[in-house]
Amino acid sequence: MKVGILGGTFNPIHYGHLRAAQEIQDIFTFDKILFIPAGMPPFKKKELINARSRYEMTKIAIQNNPYFDISDIEMKKHAVSYSIETIKRLTVTYNTSTLFFILGIDAVLDLPKWKQPLKLLKLTNLIVISRPGFSFVDLCSTPYFADIKKKTLREIDRGVKTGFSFELDTDRKAYLCKISGLEISASRIRALIKEGKSTKYLLPDSVESYIISHKLYGQK
Repeated sequence: MKVGILGGTFNPIHYGHLRAAQEIQDIFTFDKILFIPAGMPPFKKKELINARSRYEMTKIAIQNNPYFDISDIEMKKHAVSYSIETIKRLTVTYNTSTLFFILGIDAVLDLPKWKQPLKLLKLTNLIVISRPGFSFVDLCSTPYFADIKKKTLREIDRGVKTGFSFELDTDRKAYLCKISGLEISASRIRALIKEGKSTKYLLPDSVESYIISHKLYGQK
């Protein structure tokens, strides 16, 4: 069984998240992609609403996709959630499965600041996806991608290559995947809601309805 792990604050979840997950599903044909809304992230986010609301919005956003599933593993934790601890627990739950941790370029650039990043990369394969405002060539600055030629990374950025895979020093594999760059920002969505403006076509109608009915994000 192949399982993709997609974490995030999902504050709120939007079509950028969903399209990225679908493209990764099309490429890797996972048995499931597991969405994990962050409970209490180690790096405090501005305007982060409660974990239960973010979990419920994610749940309704993915409910019609048979390959998408959700976990409350971080939401139920009443303490700071670290990815290394979450992945450790998932390796027990999915002990006969192969796990793939899905991260955007921006998150990978911050990986050295995470708790026990090398141990994390020993437990799971890594999928790095393109993100608006970031380039694959930026990964040269991280200690985990120092051996990858800049030419290869630039070719992915330009679309000459759509992806690239290689072995990490941890004996796990890493996959670089260029996907559609939907420039949808959760912070922009929150700002629109606060201003009383429409968020239609930025996120699922069901999520928009949830936000309205629960009066989230300081809506007018």
